[in-house]
Amino acid sequence: MSATDTRPEEVREQARRHADQAQAMMGDKRDKQAGGLSGWVAKRAGEWDLDGQDETTLHRHKFVWNLLVDYWFRMEIDGWENIPEPPVLLIGIHSGAPFVWDAWTVGLQWWRRFGPERPLHGTAHDALMAIPGIGRYFRSMGVLPAAPDAIATALAEGRDVALWPGGEVDSLRPWTERDRANLAGRKGFVKMAIRAGVPIVPIATVGGADAMPVLIRGDRLSRVLQLDRLLRLKVFPLAISLPWGIAPAALPQLPLPAKIRTRFMPAVEVDHDPARAEDKAHDEAYVDGKYREVEDSIQHGMDALTRRRALPLFG
Repeated sequence: MSATDTRPEEVREQARRHADQAQAMMGDKRDKQAGGLSGWVAKRAGEWDLDGQDETTLHRHKFVWNLLVDYWFRMEIDGWENIPEPPVLLIGIHSGAPFVWDAWTVGLQWWRRFGPERPLHGTAHDALMAIPGIGRYFRSMGVLPAAPDAIATALAEGRDVALWPGGEVDSLRPWTERDRANLAGRKGFVKMAIRAGVPIVPIATVGGADAMPVLIRGDRLSRVLQLDRLLRLKVFPLAISLPWGIAPAALPQLPLPAKIRTRFMPAVEVDHDPARAEDKAHDEAYVDGKYREVEDSIQHGMDALTRRRALPLFG
């Protein structure tokens, strides 16, 4: 446990039990997926470790990240006073197609402020965690798969976790919707916070979409190319990027010089009674209310940050 984990012991024990249940459930799910490409992805993504963050790698790469954050993205970040003692579950939106620079920049700023004494575990899709080289690098940065077992275990052990529930719906939203908070109706994070007994800190951010403006999500294009059947890709976004111009968003690229502004919003407290995370009608109403409270807080922060733009693009 973290030395500053102030949760009551009964809440910690509740979090441990939930983590054990999540690990057993995900283990069974991955066993059923054994074989084929999906099985390989599940197996690779399931190889996570809370102690995977490599301080040596962080120090080695910080000079590149410092240049990106301070000069290319000219990042502004505030709201640190809204972060409670660990553990907390941070919930945000991200943009910029598969590269989500506004999420990576939060991780670097967190490391700058807290160092190894309070690591932040970001989360990523199984497909990214499974790619040789990329998955290893993600792990060295402390990233975990966005799976219930990894997140629940980290929170149970007193670690802070950052999660972007909107996933591809959020990160691939068209540039014209760049200032709209969209958690895609995925409310599992509220139940996760209840079971772990932790507060939720909303993260508002704007500007990340300018790093690679998405023109279209490509839902229909994916179907025409049969990518949904061949590769299980429901979207095939087209975006503006360097050095390609207008091209598929999945291509290796250089980000455009966006101006990223990020704010940690006041924490949203949740009931620690695990019954609140069940599927009963009155508990679902509670979960729905907390979901809306988090999404509304993110939108409120985005609206405030948007008003600080000096230019309509890269401003």
